[in-house]
Amino acid sequence: MVLPITDHDLRLAFDLAPLGLIVARDRVIQSCNAVLSGMFGYAHGELQEKSLKLLYPSPAEFETIGARGLSVMRETGLYSDERIMKRRDGSLFWCHVSGRAADRRQPYECAVWAFEDISDKRPVATRLSERERDIARLLVTGMTSKEIARQIGISPRTVEAHRSRLMHKFESRTPGQLIARLAGIPA
Repeated sequence: MVLPITDHDLRLAFDLAPLGLIVARDRVIQSCNAVLSGMFGYAHGELQEKSLKLLYPSPAEFETIGARGLSVMRETGLYSDERIMKRRDGSLFWCHVSGRAADRRQPYECAVWAFEDISDKRPVATRLSERERDIARLLVTGMTSKEIARQIGISPRTVEAHRSRLMHKFESRTPGQLIARLAGIPA
């Protein structure tokens, strides 16, 4: 006989999950588990009623990634990517982020987000500008310069200029080597 799941069971699942979890309404944290708080360097409960903007490297990245996620979540109800996030002390780290909307028509009205710190596999080894972080995030997904340009609303030549600076910063001789380094794969 299968016993029904209780509210206590659900709370345990949320609190003991091996990933950082957030329940957000209109991109404001309603609840998060201790793993999430610790991952970002906050005391448990300290992030409640705070904007998710606090966890992004810049307000512009909060807006651009949010706009990108909104359109995808309206189509599918789900969104997932790997991006650089910011800890309380200002340090940056790579994070895998996945979210699910309660209602696809209004994805940010209520959504559940899971965060996984992937900095062990992909350390932030060099300082990047906001635009370089955006381009690096899209490069590791396999997008071409033209696709990246369309996605973020700049020219392909500008993407190439940023890619060239990234290659220099990551001491990469080929685009493949750059992507490997961005992805944390030893070259």
